[in-house]
Amino acid sequence: MGSSVEAHALRDLALDLPGHDSGKVREAWQLPNGRRLLITSDRLSALDRVIGLVPHKGQVLNQLAAWWFAHTADICANHVIDLPDPQALIAVDATPLPIEVVVRARLTGSTSTSVLPRYLAGERLLYGHQLPDGLTPHGALPEPIITPTTKAAKGKHDEPITIADVTARDLLPEALWQHIQRVALELFERGAEHAASCGFVLADTKYEFGLDADGDLLVIDEMHTPDSSRYWTLDGLDDRLAQGLAPEGYDKEPVRLALRERGYAGDGPPPDLPDEVWSQTSRRYVELFERITGTAFVPAAQPADERIRANLAPFIN
Repeated sequence: MGSSVEAHALRDLALDLPGHDSGKVREAWQLPNGRRLLITSDRLSALDRVIGLVPHKGQVLNQLAAWWFAHTADICANHVIDLPDPQALIAVDATPLPIEVVVRARLTGSTSTSVLPRYLAGERLLYGHQLPDGLTPHGALPEPIITPTTKAAKGKHDEPITIADVTARDLLPEALWQHIQRVALELFERGAEHAASCGFVLADTKYEFGLDADGDLLVIDEMHTPDSSRYWTLDGLDDRLAQGLAPEGYDKEPVRLALRERGYAGDGPPPDLPDEVWSQTSRRYVELFERITGTAFVPAAQPADERIRANLAPFIN
């Protein structure tokens, strides 16, 4: 299947800009005057591979992240300068910090760096946090905890480190790291409270921070989107957990389940998935956006490359 974003090849967008970099889910262009153009795409990654395309995903992620940035600016400044397009934003060219901060409020996850499999294996000291006995899978932690990781090199997973490792390994100065932890927890509290009011649990989320030209802290990259956060629906959650079932997630869960059903673990090309898997995933992204922001999602009709080129004129001329 395809989407208007991919069909019109954003990767080859013919803008006369100095420098271009692309990742699995985003295009980045260096703009004049210390600014950066970030374009979200419909590509969906899992198991370190681009698995396929989710219709409207790029527009949802961009606009939802911008909404959260605007509603948390009193806690921490962010890198957004302007939103010229539903799928693109202009950002200050910040210096990324060498760690990513994951805040977790639930005992969950499935990878080797997640808290649930390590807890079930008998570990109780996780990322420098002492957890009590008796916690249940997907249940609430006594309080949200910060689990830092180093920023991953291309093709490699993030390296899990303890909260003490950040300063012990000179990754960040002590005062800055303490400030980041306070900010991350406050951002998470704001996000979790609003998500709950919309019928969701914000189980965990990842924050990336950077410094602007004056050395001030900024939130960079996406925030509180279904690609950076784990959202569960509150409806029926207690019943599912009582039955030993995993919570219903509002992200790329339909794709994960479809891959699991086909026995795909990331080796070789991913299998083709039915169109319904992609449309169901798209519906979850859109519903999450609408419930969180309280606004209807209106997909842009014009092809992305034409639209973005036209909307960028005031910023690159």
